[in-house]
Amino acid sequence: MPEKTTAFKVRDILFLIMTVLPIVCGIVIRVLFVPSSDGIEISGAHIFFNMDFPVSPLIISEAQVNSWLVMISLLFLCLYLTNGIKENIHTKRQVIAEWIVETVEKLVKDNMGDYFTGFAPFVAAIMALSAFSSLMSLTGMFPPTSDLNIVAGWAFLVFILITYYKMKCGPLHYLKSFAEPVPFLAPLNIISEVATPISMAFRHYGNILSGSVISVLIAAALQGLTHLVLGWLPGWLGEFPFLRVGIPAFLSLYFDLFSGLLQAFIFAMLTMLYIGGAFSLEDYIARKQKKIKTKSTT
Repeated sequence: MPEKTTAFKVRDILFLIMTVLPIVCGIVIRVLFVPSSDGIEISGAHIFFNMDFPVSPLIISEAQVNSWLVMISLLFLCLYLTNGIKENIHTKRQVIAEWIVETVEKLVKDNMGDYFTGFAPFVAAIMALSAFSSLMSLTGMFPPTSDLNIVAGWAFLVFILITYYKMKCGPLHYLKSFAEPVPFLAPLNIISEVATPISMAFRHYGNILSGSVISVLIAAALQGLTHLVLGWLPGWLGEFPFLRVGIPAFLSLYFDLFSGLLQAFIFAMLTMLYIGGAFSLEDYIARKQKKIKTKSTT
């Protein structure tokens, strides 16, 4: 392994600082600008301010700010993992970076086919953004995936890609797909088409939000149970929520960690399956050959 230069070490430190700094800034913003509450409060993202626009006001909320902070952190994390990568030199970080790339490329190839190999960066970005957004709840910040607007934006982007790849075989082929397998099912097929982004958004949003709500309710219930069972203890011992120590943290391993990572994987899988299933490679090749044949005869 070659010796690390001073410039390499400086870049490493800078990338690591810029990876952690956005999260620290998010925590500071929450402490300074988001009012604290006593007892149980289950609400959406805190709205910082509105910007007036002709059609409707643009709302800048905690969800949007935290999403940008996650994207900045991911950018510098990627720069850190790829810093100093060289051919035939295998450092620990290079092994990790190559494993991530190879795993995502294999996942895309297995679920979408060889034609969509270039989709690996997009799928990796969707998965990482979803996972890290959900994991922000571990820092006490509002997870962007608990805001329907954020997840609906991702689902709408996927819906545009689905429609684009359906249209690659021609507008007529796209319209004919609504009449399959039989024409009288066209209304149901249209409803199914529109329901795709809605179901993706609500599935992801609902699972993340429900985990946050359940965690808050269990923590509040444990506090009340502590006062009921141990309230007879003298002084501060009767006020200290003993039952809230450890149990909520154990539950967060599922609701915040496991569930967040699982939903990120499911959203990425649905993205691959919907886009890959919307595109007929045989019909696309046949359409291209027909175009070439038509041009050659004219």
